[in-house]
Amino acid sequence: MNIKIEHLRKRFGTFTAVDDVTLDIREGELLALLGPSGSGKTTLLRVIAGLEQPDGGRVLFDGEDATSLSVQARRAGFVFQHYALFRHLTVEENIAFGLRVRRGKQRMADAVIRARVAELLSLVQLDGLGGRYPAQLSGGQRQRVALARALAIEPRVLLLDEPFGALDAQVRRDLRRWLRELHDRTGLTTIFVTHDQEEALELADRVAILNRGRIEQLGSPAEAYDAPASPFVYSFVGAVNRLPAHWESGALHAAGLPLAVLDACGQGEAEVFVRPEDLRLVDDGKGWPATIIGSQRNGPRLRLRARLEAGDEVEIDLPSDREGAATGPGKTIHLAPKRYGWFPQNGEKAPA
Repeated sequence: MNIKIEHLRKRFGTFTAVDDVTLDIREGELLALLGPSGSGKTTLLRVIAGLEQPDGGRVLFDGEDATSLSVQARRAGFVFQHYALFRHLTVEENIAFGLRVRRGKQRMADAVIRARVAELLSLVQLDGLGGRYPAQLSGGQRQRVALARALAIEPRVLLLDEPFGALDAQVRRDLRRWLRELHDRTGLTTIFVTHDQEEALELADRVAILNRGRIEQLGSPAEAYDAPASPFVYSFVGAVNRLPAHWESGALHAAGLPLAVLDACGQGEAEVFVRPEDLRLVDDGKGWPATIIGSQRNGPRLRLRARLEAGDEVEIDLPSDREGAATGPGKTIHLAPKRYGWFPQNGEKAPA
C-alpha cells in the first residue's frame, strides 16, 4: 500500500510535534523514521495509525483520504516498544486476539483462527511455544509474538514504534536481521521508528530523518550517511569531526590549510565536516600536524583522539593493525581528509 502524508501538523499545547510534514511512502518499502527524542517521529507514526488526530493535513492510503478513519478501519498493524501483550493470555491467545474480537461478517470460525495462528507461529519462528505465557518467554520472543499479533489481522501497513528499544544489543542485532527477512517475505509496507542510527541504516530501504517536527532529509541509508543535507544530519547520523573554516581567495581553509572543493565557491565563515574513518595518516609535511592525546581499541577498529596544531580536537578511525608505537599518546602525526563536507556558518545547505 502507498501512503501519502500531506502538510501534516500536530501540536500538544504550545509544543509543535509535527510541523507541516509531507511524505510519500512507497508500496512495499521499509521506511525508517529516525531522529532524537522530541523530533516528532512517534507522533507521526501514531497519526498514520489513527491513534492521534492531526491538527491539519491529510493521510492518504492508496489515494483515499484516511485521516478520519478509525484505527480498525485503517487496518494498520501496530507494534509497541514494550510489546503490550496480555499477560493472562497464552501466546496463541495473544496472536488470535484481534481475530476473535471481530463481529458480524468479519468474524472468523475457530478452525480458521487456529490455522492462522499456527501459520504465524511458524512465520515468526515460535513453533511449539503457543501454549506459553508472555512471562515464560525471552524479550526477543515476546517481540516476535507482538509482531505476529500485528500480522494476524492481515494489515495493509505494519507500524513499529522502537520495536527493539527494550532489548539487549545482541538480541537487537539478531531481530533486525530477522525483521528484514520477514519484511521481504511478506512484502508489507512497513514504517518503523527508531533513534538508533545503526538500526535505521541497516534495516531500511529509505530513511526519513526528523528534527523539531520537520523532515531534514529523506533518502537511502547511503545518502543519509555519505551525503548529509544539513549540519544536523551530519552530526546525528554517525560520528563526525566539525572544524571551523573560512573562504579566502576563492579557497576553503580549515585548520590553516586549503581544501579542494569541486565546483563550489563561497565567502565568509564556514564549517567542515569529516568523519573519523575519512581521516588518513599522511607523510610529514603534508596535511594537518596533530598530536595524539588518547587511543581506544574497539574490536577491529582503533579510535585515536588528536589535537591539531590549530587547537581543534579530532577523532580518527584506523584498522586495529595500525596500533603500536606510531599511534601512542604524545606522538606527532599528519592528517588529511579523503572525504568531507562543508556548510556555511549559518547552517544553510552548501552549494553543489
